[in-house]
Amino acid sequence: MTHAELVFVPILGRGHIVSMVEMAKLLVGRDPRLSVTVLIMKLPFDSDFDSYTSSLAASVDTARIRFVHLTCENTDAEISSASFLTNFIEGSKPHVKRAVAELVDSAGSTRRLAGFVLDAFCSTLIDLANEFGVPSYVFFTSSAAFLGLMLHLQSLQDEHHVNIAEFKDSAGELDFPSFTNLLPTKILPSIVLTKESVRSFLEHAKRMRETKGIIVNTFDELEPHAVRSLAGLGAPAVYPVGPILSLDGETKKKADGSCGGDDIMEWLEKQPPSSVVFLCFGSRGSFGEEQVKEMACALERSGHRFLWSLRQPPPQKGQIEVPHDYADPTEVLPEGFLHRTAGLGKVIGWAPQTAILAHPAIGGFVSHCGWNSTLESIWFGMPVATWPLYAEQQFNAFQLVVELGLATEIKMDYRRDFRMESGVMTADVIEGGIRKLMEEAGGERRKKVKEASEKSRKALMEGGSSYLSLGRLIEDILNNMPLT
Repeated sequence: MTHAELVFVPILGRGHIVSMVEMAKLLVGRDPRLSVTVLIMKLPFDSDFDSYTSSLAASVDTARIRFVHLTCENTDAEISSASFLTNFIEGSKPHVKRAVAELVDSAGSTRRLAGFVLDAFCSTLIDLANEFGVPSYVFFTSSAAFLGLMLHLQSLQDEHHVNIAEFKDSAGELDFPSFTNLLPTKILPSIVLTKESVRSFLEHAKRMRETKGIIVNTFDELEPHAVRSLAGLGAPAVYPVGPILSLDGETKKKADGSCGGDDIMEWLEKQPPSSVVFLCFGSRGSFGEEQVKEMACALERSGHRFLWSLRQPPPQKGQIEVPHDYADPTEVLPEGFLHRTAGLGKVIGWAPQTAILAHPAIGGFVSHCGWNSTLESIWFGMPVATWPLYAEQQFNAFQLVVELGLATEIKMDYRRDFRMESGVMTADVIEGGIRKLMEEAGGERRKKVKEASEKSRKALMEGGSSYLSLGRLIEDILNNMPLT
């Protein structure tokens, strides 16, 4: 059998690579004619990434998915600069080209290069797919609504000559085709509100239009209006194939060889059903000492049981290094907080998020609203209180609260990234959000989340919307594979 070989190129945010590897598993598991080579571009600031990708590779139990680590590309640009990612991808192009050429040379009669599947932020690599004479597809790790926002903003900028960055100082609302509700300009991602970054960001939307198709990590039943709107925005074929989640048991080895999640799960076993609020803010989520103290005060005053994943920010403001666990969290927590809440809550560092969300003791999730975490909360039927930090998370929060009615708001326009910040959120606001989340037992929002959970699971079953969409994608890949 001749395998159709797909080259996957993720961008090295952990939320991006995990869902892309899961996508590769989905494809090869569905059709024995497909195989995948994942090209790993290592970012220079993530010291833990080698071990992380090694564990990912170890989780793949098929010879039809291979990982190739590319040479680490150094760039002179500041990591926090608007041009860093663009320069990094451009600098990696020769390494990608060499790896694909070696793949083609070694393929023999058993494999044939069928196409590139690129992260949306790797859209300039479409040029390489064209050089090799194969089609390119984009794997979009955010929502269909956010894809619609990108395409619409790019049209406004390039066809109607609108200066998108001017929305930064606007208090108005915008009408986006991918939403049924008007979107406040303050919810727009900071990357499009900064003139240094908006043009290169929207260039990705322009390039995506050139591909054979866009694979979106969502499902029709979650975003029916957004998915339907994409054709009118000039998108190529769109394949909603989600929710694509990594649901394998997460473990993290400690120095003594034990697994970091064991004590967490033991603590949860002792808590009543649906009684614990879980606070977790993703692989890059962290807060300064002043905000941590407000959060602690809110949790203590709310009286609810809590499990709090508290991470230490990078040492220098403006860097995007991955946060680490505190050696001693008492250095940032209010004096006596751990003693006073010992019977009520638990402060942890890294968290095995999916295992925690699946536990019956969890009754609510305070989340940064990253798209992977959003899909996980829906999968497990877990109500969310929104506390976005960066990227498109403010947009996701608005979608969850206003457009879909699946979440409650702590704050939707909070920001903590290197482009802009929203200051410190007070304990009163946080406490109110936690109370609303946890004390709405049996409410309409919880009912809607449970319904969305059922739909997410049906979408992946044989005959479900995402199952059928994946079949159409595979058919397109095989039909467009070069003959020689």
